[in-house]
Amino acid sequence: MIRFSEVYKRYPGGGEALKNVGFRLAPGEMSFLTGHSGAGKSTLLKLITAIERPTRGQVWIGGENISKIKSRKVPFLRRRIGVIFQDHKLLYDRTVFDNVALPLVVAGLNHGEVRRRVRAALDKVGLLKKERVYPVALSGGEQQRVGIARAVAGKPPLLLADEPTGNLDPALSLEIMNLFAEFNRVGVAVLIASHDLELIQRLGYRQMVLDHGELVAGGEPL
Repeated sequence: MIRFSEVYKRYPGGGEALKNVGFRLAPGEMSFLTGHSGAGKSTLLKLITAIERPTRGQVWIGGENISKIKSRKVPFLRRRIGVIFQDHKLLYDRTVFDNVALPLVVAGLNHGEVRRRVRAALDKVGLLKKERVYPVALSGGEQQRVGIARAVAGKPPLLLADEPTGNLDPALSLEIMNLFAEFNRVGVAVLIASHDLELIQRLGYRQMVLDHGELVAGGEPL
């Protein structure tokens, strides 16, 4: 699903954010990406979604080399990837339903299909009864679940999450991680960047560890 081969990323005027990173995430695999603040976790996720491009090396997603992907192809790449953020990135003037529906509407799905997918996604995260509620009326954990529903409504084969439990208490954090595990059990590949080592160790999935831009543990042979 994801393959990095000798990937380097250097930002203009700065040091190397990633240094010779290589790993493979198989289709249907779930893994955690850990490391200190500034280790390169967010940069690595940005390379997967083509927000950033590698300075050297190759990034493959679903068998396609996206290292030098053309800008016009980026939207099609991103439709195959569901992304969950720590700060939810919800639209507070739209209902829960409309927040989840927005990417599907942009993708051009018809109204009936949008409604079916949104309600199925909300049902999976336990928020179907709150589809007409506005995000401001939800708890932090519920807002995060709306973000997850939005990410999975398009049925992507890959989910990425950047510190999805950073603002949640331990009980809610475990609840959110278990949701990711449920999606993984039905074949979705999941890569989660997180610093919550205690929770990660409880869950028992592979850990890939970044240290000052280098992958020092958990990388699989290419």
